[in-house]
Amino acid sequence: MTRGRTQPVRGTFDLISLVTAAVTTAAPEVGMEPEHLSIIRMCQRPLSVAELAAYLDLPLGTVRVMLGDLLDRRLVLVREPHPAGTRPDADIIEAAINGLRAL
Repeated sequence: MTRGRTQPVRGTFDLISLVTAAVTTAAPEVGMEPEHLSIIRMCQRPLSVAELAAYLDLPLGTVRVMLGDLLDRRLVLVREPHPAGTRPDADIIEAAINGLRAL
């Protein structure tokens, strides 16, 4: 599946990174395995990297390499978690305040 690769060509893919398909379907391309297509099908709604590995019953390293392939081809979008201690964007805070006021 990974042709001996142990590191993804792009991305780091934390366990809780959320993966979403950028396309609804993908035609098999050169170098794509059936598992690549399974990831695209499964990620029509956001899934974490850990969930993908569990659902596919594949080692986490294998899933990360495959996600790197898909990210490189722009077939998936990845949302990395924010590091602990970082401050949220002011727009998010303002939207939360406005929402609370609306209650």
